[in-house]
Amino acid sequence: MLKIGVFDSGLGGLTVVQALTQVIKGAQLFYIADTKNAPYGEKTQDKILQYSLDITNYFIKHHDIDALVVACNTATSAAIKTLREKYPDLIVVGTEPAIKPAIEQTKTGKVGVLATPATLKGDKYQTLVEILSSMKQVELFEQACPGLVEHIENGTLESKECMILLETWLSPMRDEDVDTIVLGCTHYPLASKVIRKMMKKEVTLLDSGKAIAQRLLMLLSEKEYKNMGILYETFYSTGNINHKVVKRLVKNDIKLITL
Repeated sequence: MLKIGVFDSGLGGLTVVQALTQVIKGAQLFYIADTKNAPYGEKTQDKILQYSLDITNYFIKHHDIDALVVACNTATSAAIKTLREKYPDLIVVGTEPAIKPAIEQTKTGKVGVLATPATLKGDKYQTLVEILSSMKQVELFEQACPGLVEHIENGTLESKECMILLETWLSPMRDEDVDTIVLGCTHYPLASKVIRKMMKKEVTLLDSGKAIAQRLLMLLSEKEYKNMGILYETFYSTGNINHKVVKRLVKNDIKLITL
């Protein structure tokens, strides 16, 4: 049976797992929430790379995976190139901010990008922006969101402290008539409801979950994978985890195993 490893610094990658379960069948899916080392977005590139290598080695050693999904924009930026070079026989799918569809869909020509500090500083993101910005004349409003991942993980999105942060980050976008916002971290779709509330107007929010699922399915089909049968899921965490958030994202009763 096909074996797929998926990881993120915490619960955000479950938004990607949710998308994968909609299209992938006949496989075993193993998810690791690296909550011990979260958040990645405020760590050095070298540390993020080492976390990514350690988790990939675990997947290969203990589950002999065929495909790896890096369900984290920050880890993709820091590690995807090395992972593909080190494991050439492994299908490796990364995550990148949905800037292309945002540029295509915006009506006002003004696009907001919410991401971790590490993602915005990364070469992969900068290269992506440089290439895609030539498609159409748009103005990007980039905003690093340090602390937002922790609020999502802790279930404190609607706390006064988090609301102040979001107002600081989103008010310039609201004032400048931004109509499309890229959620450049897999955690951020979990904050969609609050972000819409703070924008005080209709806004399009774009994340990468569906694109990742379709990309993996395409790569698997090239290897004559038959997409049929039951998808089995196993969930791990490396540290403490918010079970309420997990239950909200994963409909089935699951067993969380601490590594």
